[in-house]
Amino acid sequence: MELSLSIPALLFPAISLTMLAYNARYLTIAALIRQLHQKYQETESKSIGLQVQQLRKRLIIIKNMQATAIFSFLLAVITMFLIYVELGFWANLIFVISLLALMVSLVLSFIEVQLSTKALSIQLRDIEE
Repeated sequence: MELSLSIPALLFPAISLTMLAYNARYLTIAALIRQLHQKYQETESKSIGLQVQQLRKRLIIIKNMQATAIFSFLLAVITMFLIYVELGFWANLIFVISLLALMVSLVLSFIEVQLSTKALSIQLRDIEE
């Protein structure tokens, strides 16, 4: 298959929107951590401690999601450059790596959503008690 400039360019809006979503998750978690930190200092509640542990894991995953998405974006740009200078073999190889990085980012996003659900169940359990 012949790789044209338009194929890696198709990733630009997808990766950009993904980065916006990841950034929104990060900002939401950062605000929540600040709130929980204040509550924990006041109450030293065990459930807040558990939530903070989950948020720490989620922050690490979000950082890795963002890093792999940025890496994918960078590789898509490099792919376009390689196509432009007519290095087809390298362009194909770098594009495949770009797609793999994007897939890793999406898998990490799936894992983060699972942890988010787990954190909400901790809060619900606390309310039910």
